[in-house]
Amino acid sequence: MYIYGRNPVKEAYRAGKTIDKIYIQKGEFDPMLASVYKLAKEARTVISYVDKNMLDKLSQGGNHQGVVIQVTDFTYCSVDDIVSKAKEQNEPLLIVLLDGITDPHNLGAIIRSAECFGAHGIVIPKHRSVLVNDTVVKVACGATEHMLIAKVTNINDTIRELKEQNVWVYATDFDGKAPKETNLNGDIAIVIGSEGEGIHRLTKDLCDETLTIPQFGKVNSLNASVAAGVILYEAVRQRR
Repeated sequence: MYIYGRNPVKEAYRAGKTIDKIYIQKGEFDPMLASVYKLAKEARTVISYVDKNMLDKLSQGGNHQGVVIQVTDFTYCSVDDIVSKAKEQNEPLLIVLLDGITDPHNLGAIIRSAECFGAHGIVIPKHRSVLVNDTVVKVACGATEHMLIAKVTNINDTIRELKEQNVWVYATDFDGKAPKETNLNGDIAIVIGSEGEGIHRLTKDLCDETLTIPQFGKVNSLNASVAAGVILYEAVRQRR
């Protein structure tokens, strides 16, 4: 997998990611890139100086900002790892379950929001969902290096397991209560539906309550990543 862009590359080094090789654009040199170069030297990463066309190819046309690294594939955790993290930090669990997000830009944005607002982890399904790829890493701006992400066979089974551990599970859909009118303290899981279909009916039925973000415009729904950010912010606001 390739990670590109100066901030994502720096975060990969800081997080101790296994980096096989770094590609730096010939002739590009400024303080920001110099700091990346220093990290590469300290980590004894193989450095290759290439032209812009090569970086464009490695990043598939993304905004690489003159640097691309080759890393081992993203390492997923288990749901138990996420629960354990909350316990170790002596904090009520805050976990995000994604019911079929297929757009890598949405997944990257959700990961970034989850990390910013202190969520302990994210759960994605193995099938009919985008996985963590280089586009996700780029959009997340380094947040993938600090966020636990579990990949499961069945989201509904995960919901059942969390409920057995007294985790209160919230669906995000229509016909629910506004987040600010809901008690989001304690161990909770927030389920975000897919971009086109929203939350599947059985998944919603398994949840304990439904959250609906009040809207006042003519468009009747929010982007999945925006909805996740709004609800995560409200959860953190109540907890702090």
